[in-house]
Amino acid sequence: MNLLKKTLAGIITVTSLTLNSQNKTLASAFSQSYDYEAIAKYDAAISSINAVYSATSYEINLRLGWLNYLAGKHKESISFYQKAITLMPAATEPKWAIINPFTKLESWNDIEKTYLAILKLDPKNSTANYNLGLIYYYRKDYFSAKKYFDVSLNLSPFGYNNMLMSAWTNYFLGNKSQASVLFNKTLLYSPNDSSALEGLSLIK
Repeated sequence: MNLLKKTLAGIITVTSLTLNSQNKTLASAFSQSYDYEAIAKYDAAISSINAVYSATSYEINLRLGWLNYLAGKHKESISFYQKAITLMPAATEPKWAIINPFTKLESWNDIEKTYLAILKLDPKNSTANYNLGLIYYYRKDYFSAKKYFDVSLNLSPFGYNNMLMSAWTNYFLGNKSQASVLFNKTLLYSPNDSSALEGLSLIK
């Protein structure tokens, strides 16, 4: 029995020492990557993290997504962010992050899907609702745009962008009375606002 206890204690000690060593190595790699990032040496920062890469590490994949984005390697950035999303499907953090390289590549359909995925996890997120509304607005899908602008407007009824974009969306949907109300509210926030004044002139 004593021999078994000693053996187990030895295994635990070795395992603990190994984990501590790995943690120190990982922390050092991250710290070094921050130093390189601070002086815009993004490839060197990437190399620091690659030296300790683990496909099952959410933090490593997230960090590499960001560093590759900074380095202008947008496809690589997307790949790492997608791995992070797979590892932590309930997290909105990597979904927000992946929008950056998608935007650089003008991958609007992927951006739309990402915002929809965020809203499944966080339905009342004002930014996601507003930005998704913008996507549909510029596609001239005003019906869909209104659905998302309405959520954002209800969350921040006196938000400048929410009021103005909701006003224009209602105008294009033929809801001119509602558009007029929103254009006038926009002028309370931003007196002499050229866009709101234009909208009111079209209604009159």
